[in-house]
Amino acid sequence: MENDIFDRDDASAEVSGFDDLPETPETPQTGLAVLAERVERLARLSERLDRENQALCEQLAELRLERDALFEKNEQSRARIEAMIVRLRSLEQTS
Repeated sequence: MENDIFDRDDASAEVSGFDDLPETPETPQTGLAVLAERVERLARLSERLDRENQALCEQLAELRLERDALFEKNEQSRARIEAMIVRLRSLEQTS
């Protein structure tokens, strides 16, 4: 399964973008506007990371189920092969 949701470059670009806001003389209003913009960016980043985390958790659950099914199939194959070996040995001894 390929994970199309998570893109490290996007996340690092968004995080590093917090300091990219224009430098202007800071007044209470501009300081508040800058803070509000940073909070908004953080909220969007948090929401995106929550979605990515949920998708990764779902992917992990699917992969665990697939692993368990493959393990069981492998065990069944091993048991059949061992049974064949026992039968072949018994045939060999009776011949």
